[in-house]
Amino acid sequence: MRPDDAREKAWAVAAAADEVRAVDIVLLDIHLLTLIADFFVICTARSDTQMQAIADRIQERMEERGWRILHQEGHRQSRWWLMDLGDVVVHIFQEEARALYNLEQLWADAARIEWSHLPAAMPQALTA
Repeated sequence: MRPDDAREKAWAVAAAADEVRAVDIVLLDIHLLTLIADFFVICTARSDTQMQAIADRIQERMEERGWRILHQEGHRQSRWWLMDLGDVVVHIFQEEARALYNLEQLWADAARIEWSHLPAAMPQALTA
């Protein structure tokens, strides 16, 4: 998949998470740092129910666009839900787990894009 496609997918994942009020949504552009993916999308859920809603919404939006989720780990009572879309890896955390694993620090060399700073409905903003 081309990097522009990965950007579009990362943006669509973030938008889906935002639809169900995920908080602290961050996109990490890791394509220059590793071969495992081009982007991480990291967000926080405030409850088990919200974590399930975020995962469900992302899955719905990916299916609508014909994008497959290759692998998932996590469940309603977990503190970390991982969704592997190939070039985009989604991390849905509850607050304590996000602070514990601190992926943003672990991947500190990645370009960091705060979802709240993106113009509405504009995936081209990720190319900057």
